[in-house]
Amino acid sequence: MNTEPGDDHDTSETPPEVSAPPARRVALLLVAALSVYVVDLVTKIIAVATLEGEAPVRLLGGAVYLQLVRNPGAAFSMATGMTWLLSLVALGVVVAIIWILPKLRSTGWALGLGLVLAGALGNLTDRIFRAPGVLQGHVVDFVSVFAPNAEVFPVFNVADSAISVGGALIVLMAIRGRDYDGTLTSAKSKPAKKETA
Repeated sequence: MNTEPGDDHDTSETPPEVSAPPARRVALLLVAALSVYVVDLVTKIIAVATLEGEAPVRLLGGAVYLQLVRNPGAAFSMATGMTWLLSLVALGVVVAIIWILPKLRSTGWALGLGLVLAGALGNLTDRIFRAPGVLQGHVVDFVSVFAPNAEVFPVFNVADSAISVGGALIVLMAIRGRDYDGTLTSAKSKPAKKETA
């Protein structure tokens, strides 16, 4: 069907990625999530094996300190004492991302959601498998910036960083008006053109 110059079917507002198959975006999300999850898991294992009972290790002239902290709270040591609730929230995040997968057509959203998924799964793994018990386990944090003992900034891990970067990327996509299905929010909100006789 040919489109005439005056036709109401204007696709100029639709970005090219809308027509792209979601399989590529899903693959990007899964690769990003798996890669960051593995890095988070390995760094935590190394941190527990080498930093347990040790004084903070000073790196980069004091810009970074490595020290082991077992965190019962959320990312960056927030919401301490609510581990079981945070575990349920993490599970909810994972379910929500799985629900979005069939409609995912945005590269930015795929990467952002992949990072958030990796972070959620990384810390959820700690809460399930580490002491003191299932859904109450303490998360392993080991990076303190500018000073030891969280004097300047809360101690964190790779999963926390992934959640922060992924969340920031998702916010950026939202500010730019791009939805997870690849469409432009501004295009969705425009009223339909009236047909003329």
